[in-house]
Amino acid sequence: MSHLLQSTFIPTTPTTLDRSLIFPRTHLRKTHVVESKIREIFMPALSSTMTEGKIISWVKTEGDKLAKGESVVVVESDKADMDVESFYDGYLATIIVPEGNSAPVGSPIALLAESEDEISLAKSTPTTATTSSSSQEMTGTQAAAANVTEEAASVTPVAAAAAVLSSSGGPVKMGSSIHPASEGGKRVVASPYAKKLAKEFGLDLRGLVGSGPNGRIVAKDVEAAASSAPVAAVGATAAKPPPAAPGVELGTTVPFTTMQNAVSRNMVESLAVPTFRVGYTITTNALDALYKKVKSKGVTMTALLAKATALALVKHPVVNSSCRDGKSFTYNSSINIAVAVAIDGGLITPVLQDADKVDLYSLSRKWKELVDKARAKQLQPHEYTTGTFTLSNLGMFGVDRFDAILPPGTGAIMAVGASQPALVGTKDGRIGMKNQMQVNVTADHRVIYGADLASFLQTLAQIIEDPKDLTL
Repeated sequence: MSHLLQSTFIPTTPTTLDRSLIFPRTHLRKTHVVESKIREIFMPALSSTMTEGKIISWVKTEGDKLAKGESVVVVESDKADMDVESFYDGYLATIIVPEGNSAPVGSPIALLAESEDEISLAKSTPTTATTSSSSQEMTGTQAAAANVTEEAASVTPVAAAAAVLSSSGGPVKMGSSIHPASEGGKRVVASPYAKKLAKEFGLDLRGLVGSGPNGRIVAKDVEAAASSAPVAAVGATAAKPPPAAPGVELGTTVPFTTMQNAVSRNMVESLAVPTFRVGYTITTNALDALYKKVKSKGVTMTALLAKATALALVKHPVVNSSCRDGKSFTYNSSINIAVAVAIDGGLITPVLQDADKVDLYSLSRKWKELVDKARAKQLQPHEYTTGTFTLSNLGMFGVDRFDAILPPGTGAIMAVGASQPALVGTKDGRIGMKNQMQVNVTADHRVIYGADLASFLQTLAQIIEDPKDLTL
C-alpha cells in the first residue's frame, strides 16, 4: 500500500473489476482505467502582506457543482474582501474551514472532487487544517491526506467591480440580492460592513438589491435602502439615529481582526526605521477660496491637497523616494499619493496613482470611487499597496496638529491639521486675520534630511498659497 500513499491520483475503479486478480495478465484485454483527482482548495494570498485569511462566506455549499472561473468563497484579507474563484471544474466536496473562521495562507480550506461520485470519498479524506475563529483559537491537526493530489486547486481573486453609472450619472442596480450561487435564496451575500449597517437600521438584507460583484450587497446599498424606506418598514430602530459606536462590554478581551493584525505588524515594523519630524504653517485663504469655486464640480479638499502635494514632490524627488533594504534607496518613478481613510474596524490607505499627471477633476472622481470601494472592502491590492507618499488628514475633526507614523516601505508621511483663523503680522507691520493650517511630516532619516523636508514644505506652501496650477 505504500506506493498508493504517494499516488497523485485516486483510482475509482472497484477492485471487483480488476481481472488481474483472476486471470493471468497475459490473457487480459487492454483496458483503459479512468482515474480521478481530489484537489485541495488552499487559502490564497490576496496581497503581499497577507499571512492569513478569514472566510466571510461560502458562495457554494457542499455538493454544489463548480465551473472553472466561478466564485467559490469570499475571503477577508488584511485590507479587503475578495471573491475567490476556482481554476477547475468539479464539485465542492467538503468545506474544511467554515464561515467566520480564519486559516493561514496556503492551508486547505476545502476539497474539490472531480466528479459527483468522488464526493463521499473526499469527505472521508483526512486533511490538515489550522483555523481560528473570532472568539477562540481552533486548531485541528490530522494526518496528511494520502490521496490528495500535489496539484492544488488554484484560486484567484476576482477583480472587484467598480460602481456602474447610468447615462444620468446615477448608479445602475445590477443583479439581485439573491446571489446567483445560492440555492433558492438560502444565502444572502453581503459585505461585513453592510451586515453591520443593516443590523443597526433594522433592515432585512433579503429585500435589498446588491450592486457589488455578482449581486453582492455593499454598504451603499444598505444606506440607500435606509434613506428611502418608510419608518414602519425599517423598524423600531429607524425612529432613532443609529448608535455612534457599537456597544462595548467592559472587561472583555477582543482579539484583533485580520485588518488590525495587519496594522499591528506594519506599526511594529515602522519602529525599526529612524524617523524625524518637521512642521510648517501654511496660509490657506487662497486654497479655501478655490475650494468654494470647484466644490460644486465634485472636487474634494482631499483631492486638492493630494494634487498640491504631488506637484511639490515633482520638484523634490528625494522626498518621494523609499528605502527597503537599509543599504540603498529608490527614486520612485511615479508619484502615488496614499491617503489614510478610517473604515469600520481599521484603517486603509487608498492610492491616487500618478497624482501629478491626473487633472484635479479626474482625481476627485477617482478618490470618490476609491473611498466607496474601501468602505465596501473591495479595494484590489494595487489600489492600497502602491503609495509612495502618504497623507493623513484629521482636519475635519477639528484637530489642529498631530504626528503620523511612517508606513513601511515609504519615505515620508504628512499629517494635516484643520485650517483655522489666526491673527498674524503682515509685512507692513499690521495685524491681520488669515486662515492657517499646521502640517507635520514624518520622514525616514536614512534617506531624507532636514533640509530636504524644509525645502519641500516651502514649495508646498507656495503652491497652496497660490493654487492657480492646481486646476491646470
